[in-house]
Amino acid sequence: MTESDFATRLLTWHRKHGRHDLPWQHPRTPYRVWLSEIMLQQTQVQTVIPYFENFLKRFPDLPELAMAPADAVMNAWAGLGYYSRARNLHKAAQYCMAHHAGRLPDDFDGLLALPGIGRSTAGAILSQAHGSRHAIVDGNVKRVLTRHFAIAGDAGSSAVDKRLWQLAESLLPKTRMADYSQAIMDLGATVCTSRNPKCASCPLAGTCRSYATDTVLNFPGRKPAKSVPERETYVVLARCGTGAILLEQRPDHGIWGGLYSLPEAEDLVAATAIAQRLVTAKKPAPVALPPFKHTFSHFRLNIRPLLQDGCTQKSHIGDNARMRWAMPDELSGLGLPAPIQKLLKRLP
Repeated sequence: MTESDFATRLLTWHRKHGRHDLPWQHPRTPYRVWLSEIMLQQTQVQTVIPYFENFLKRFPDLPELAMAPADAVMNAWAGLGYYSRARNLHKAAQYCMAHHAGRLPDDFDGLLALPGIGRSTAGAILSQAHGSRHAIVDGNVKRVLTRHFAIAGDAGSSAVDKRLWQLAESLLPKTRMADYSQAIMDLGATVCTSRNPKCASCPLAGTCRSYATDTVLNFPGRKPAKSVPERETYVVLARCGTGAILLEQRPDHGIWGGLYSLPEAEDLVAATAIAQRLVTAKKPAPVALPPFKHTFSHFRLNIRPLLQDGCTQKSHIGDNARMRWAMPDELSGLGLPAPIQKLLKRLP
């Protein structure tokens, strides 16, 4: 199969079976494509769509995003996960205002220099927003290529990655790059899926090496799975009679970076000490709420909440500028991690 055959079959399939009504396709501007590509990193389309539409209402263009407070950006992103994406998006917008007249660069090196934009994301922006001949190698494309060409080995290794980029670039059509990029991503997302691939419906089945040898599910190759480590943390839910909740903004790096959360402690003794410093003279005892788990990509976090009522907003919280009291009606305007939002909503 030549590169033109590969692209032609994909484009013919996409015309009838591809996704043509995604919100970032109409219009397919550089800003909208960029935003969608960042959101789609490690996140499925159906999850992204409502976040994309809400984010676009709040920040309809790059200058609006650049001028927005960081808290507003994190609030719009809250619940989508992988929060470094939002921080980098905001930083990149501010950089573009300072160095690119408020616009995304339209060249590969210029895009690659921005925070949060890698080789594949730069290629996706250029091919979809500008029709330039640039390849993309995201998770869907890796799956299509490793299966079609039966490329063995860990798909995350440098050797396999280099081979995939060579193939991806060699298969590019001369025209219709926006459609082609969308087509190969759509094929991986809807036909050449991780589980239960629909090989009988695939336009590339006739030349797919793994399909011919009944080894489709062997690709892409992966490292042996590791057991998911578990960690534990205590969160202090300090509440005043007015309903105000004590929040602490997390550092920019690490989990939930830049979001507001509840003060944390390593153990019950430390959590109780934090809670008791915030109450009135009567010092009502803190109450342990039901623990719950939240799973990240690389570990599982056991969260043990400790509710401390009887606090006062005049309580001493030290010189920690990251701490603040927030009334219930303020919470929706702050960036809070999804599990913390759920915890607060369950409060009596």
